[in-house]
Amino acid sequence: MDIQFYGANCLVVTYKGTRFVIDDNLAVLGGKSILKADDIALFTGEHAKAKLPARLMFDHPGEYEVSDVSLVGVAAQAHIDEPGTKKATMFKLAAGDLSLLFVGHIFPNITDAQLEMIGRVDVMFVPVGGNGYTLDAVGVLKVIKEVEPKLIVPTHYADKSLDFPMPQQDLAHVLKELSMEPKETVSKLKLKAGELGEVTQLVVLEKS
Repeated sequence: MDIQFYGANCLVVTYKGTRFVIDDNLAVLGGKSILKADDIALFTGEHAKAKLPARLMFDHPGEYEVSDVSLVGVAAQAHIDEPGTKKATMFKLAAGDLSLLFVGHIFPNITDAQLEMIGRVDVMFVPVGGNGYTLDAVGVLKVIKEVEPKLIVPTHYADKSLDFPMPQQDLAHVLKELSMEPKETVSKLKLKAGELGEVTQLVVLEKS
């Protein structure tokens, strides 16, 4: 399983030749969409409603099976929404013995019922840019404590090539507030079952 980062919350998980593209809102932010006709598109929140060049698209809670991959969409309160509303969707992707959680722009208050649906998480991808738009360091630490992933990959931080609705914090500033030293910085995350430690660590995934 290979994972690449394209800025904002956009990630690509490649498993057995199938590409799962998460939160490709790049065109809306002044970037270039990376979706291809045979991709599986996942969206954790609002996205452009134009016809997408993807084979399948999931943007709602539910349980799905695609190309030997299990997908679970868990309804959640979006970061800027009223309490009690659930307009965001956390997606868990499980393939082989690995499980990934794409948090999206949620409010950092995960319930026991949501945690039960999420289950075990090996790698969690979490936005960190803060400034009232998405999770900041305090919210990220709260989510880490609740989910207890083995590996954390930060997303959605300051990027001069993208035009965010709200300025996002620099990654270096966020890491300092998190008091977490990155295990490593990689251009592509290659995951294999059994290679992750028991102590939660953080990896920086460079933008492709």
